[in-house]
Amino acid sequence: MRAVLILPALSLAACTDPAWQLFPQSAGPAVEEVSAPVTLDPTPPPPPPPAARTIEEFDTTTEEDRAAAVSVSAPAETSSLLGTTNVSLGAPTDPGIWLKTGLVTSLQEGRVVYPANGNVVNLELRPSGGDAGAGSQMSLAAMRLLDIPLTALADVEVFSE
Repeated sequence: MRAVLILPALSLAACTDPAWQLFPQSAGPAVEEVSAPVTLDPTPPPPPPPAARTIEEFDTTTEEDRAAAVSVSAPAETSSLLGTTNVSLGAPTDPGIWLKTGLVTSLQEGRVVYPANGNVVNLELRPSGGDAGAGSQMSLAAMRLLDIPLTALADVEVFSE
C-alpha cells in the first residue's frame, strides 16, 4: 500500500525537473530594463505610470510642452530638409516629443511637416541607427500633435534646425 502512495508523489516530483517537462513553464515575459533616453530637454516629461492603459495616460507631455512644439515660426535660414521618411508609432512608454530616424546621426532639434494635413511640429530628432530609408518611429505625443492616426504609416518631411 505504501508503494502505491509513494509512486504518485515521485511522478509529481519529476514534473518540477525541467528535463522531464513536455511544456516547460517560463518565468513570464522577459522584462527589459529601460534606461531613461538621452534627451535635449532639460526637464523631460516623466514616463507613464506602470498601470497606464489610455492614450492620455501614456502621453505625459505638459500643455507647455505641446504649445512649444506647435509654435513654429517661419523656417530659419539654417533649417534644411533632411528628407522624407515613413513613420510609425514608437514606444508609447518613451515620453516626450521626438522622432527616431536614420536621417540623423546625432541628437538634435528638428521640425516635422505632415503633408497630408499641413501640420508642423518642433521635436527632438534622435538617431535610430538604421539606414536613412529604413523608416522612422515617432513618439505618441508627436503623432497626436500632427494629427496622424496612431495605427498609420505616414510620410513626413524632416528638417534640421
